[in-house]
Amino acid sequence: MTPVVQGCAVVLLSERLGAVLPLAAVPVVRTAAEVYADPAELGFPAPPPAAELLALAAEAPVVLLTLDAEGPAAAALVRAGAKLIGTPEPRGAGLVEAAQVMHRLRSPGGCPWDAEQTHDSLRQYLVEETYELLEAIEDGDRAALREELGDVLLQVLFHARVAEEDGADPFSIDEVAAELVAKLVGRHPHVFAEHGDPAVRDSHTQQQRWEELKQMEKRRESAVDGVALGQPAVALAAKLAQRAGRAGVPADLLPDGGDPGQALFAVAARAKLDGGDPESALRAVARGFGDALRAAEAAARADGADPAGLDADGWRRYWPTEQLNGGSRGDSSTG
Repeated sequence: MTPVVQGCAVVLLSERLGAVLPLAAVPVVRTAAEVYADPAELGFPAPPPAAELLALAAEAPVVLLTLDAEGPAAAALVRAGAKLIGTPEPRGAGLVEAAQVMHRLRSPGGCPWDAEQTHDSLRQYLVEETYELLEAIEDGDRAALREELGDVLLQVLFHARVAEEDGADPFSIDEVAAELVAKLVGRHPHVFAEHGDPAVRDSHTQQQRWEELKQMEKRRESAVDGVALGQPAVALAAKLAQRAGRAGVPADLLPDGGDPGQALFAVAARAKLDGGDPESALRAVARGFGDALRAAEAAARADGADPAGLDADGWRRYWPTEQLNGGSRGDSSTG
């Protein structure tokens, strides 16, 4: 009698997609007692004979990665009740449609406003949409996150469509995507290179390797080349301090004087070098302060007082108790 297996799965991979693990298979692979692969070249041990595999599967969840759902081991597991997870069709159809819509809006007969925009006129919207996305992430609002990701994507598509009309140096969204793919593949040799990359052992060494490859790729002469100088000052200070630290610059050479700007730089640098994110930390405190102020105003109105007429003692009376000692929304030390 064939044993009944529970929590087991057969994951059908696709050679066309480079044997990429389907997203739906990630949870079962992580929780499996054993993972086998047929063929074993996929990086896991080959499965034992079907009868032995079924016996193991009856005791604890096993997962079989395979290119052939009709193979003996895969077929035996599926017949015994293992879940079959097939490789989905390649993602991206929605991206193609979005690019086509943007093309129509920008073309003759499309939207007059869209047709008038330039890279320069669109800058404000890119900044606004990016901060709205950041707010959705901070709030943990999934619906807003989905919407704001779309708005940021719109800015990418819009700028690429405008660039396509440039008379001197035109390029399209396809070239933007192709350059991104080349960058991702080139900076992840441990994933895409035939023999991997021995320099990458974990996320920390991967980050170091990414910076090394980027330095060689862009032929930068300075450790701080490529730092976006237009970013918010706290984030800029943190990034410069991080780059300097990686280059071996001692901490005593960082700005740390009595001038307010130097003092702010020192705080941001210290937070970043300690593994934190000073920009996010300051935003958390600032947003917490804004929440407290609104709460105090609401409490005053509920008490029949006009917030516009509150003196110092009045503000203290209505200020939220949890905020009196400098509390803020969330964890302001999050890195």
